[in-house]
Amino acid sequence: MPTKRVVIFAGGDLSAEYLSLLDEEDFVIGADRGALFLITHGVEPDISVGDFDSVPPEALHQIEAGSKKTITCDPVDKDLTDSEMALDLALGTQPESILLFGVTGTRIDHTLASIQMMTRALQRQVHCSVMDTHNYITLTGSQTEIHDLGYTYVSLLPLTPEVTGITLEGFQYPLTGATLKLGQSLGVSNILTAERGTVSIESGLLLIIQSKD
Repeated sequence: MPTKRVVIFAGGDLSAEYLSLLDEEDFVIGADRGALFLITHGVEPDISVGDFDSVPPEALHQIEAGSKKTITCDPVDKDLTDSEMALDLALGTQPESILLFGVTGTRIDHTLASIQMMTRALQRQVHCSVMDTHNYITLTGSQTEIHDLGYTYVSLLPLTPEVTGITLEGFQYPLTGATLKLGQSLGVSNILTAERGTVSIESGLLLIIQSKD
């Protein structure tokens, strides 16, 4: 039976406030240090996965005891990051949506890799989002509604060399059939003028980043 939503907690920046966004029906995956975060805050992950090189050895026993299932791998002989392994497991549950916490932080390489891997969910027609204290990031290849989540700005950034036919409704700075090319900042710092707006594109992949300072 398909899963409604998978929530992944990875090993980047995490806050206890994220736990209030969990629903009882969520399928929860802890990746590496994210698994320890969940368990120490009283949440039993459905799956804990990773090489667990960022937790002390004694913590791995705590993770194994506090998780419904634990999948470990060698920290050297592996091709995927812990977050991508978690995403693979999430996609395997045939979810309607995936929400990722803890995939942003000081390692910009890990942050960019996690943002880019949202394309894999989009290819499976699964809505995927990345959330932290200051940002909420989604990806579209067609049309999507943007709801006011309390962030100040909405920025549009191409994830492909070119995104065409960009049309915005419900924004302070509307666009109609516009084109954005990789490296341009035209789509940065727009503002919703209603509780929700619509972003439509004709081709390409477009990152939608709601943010606040």
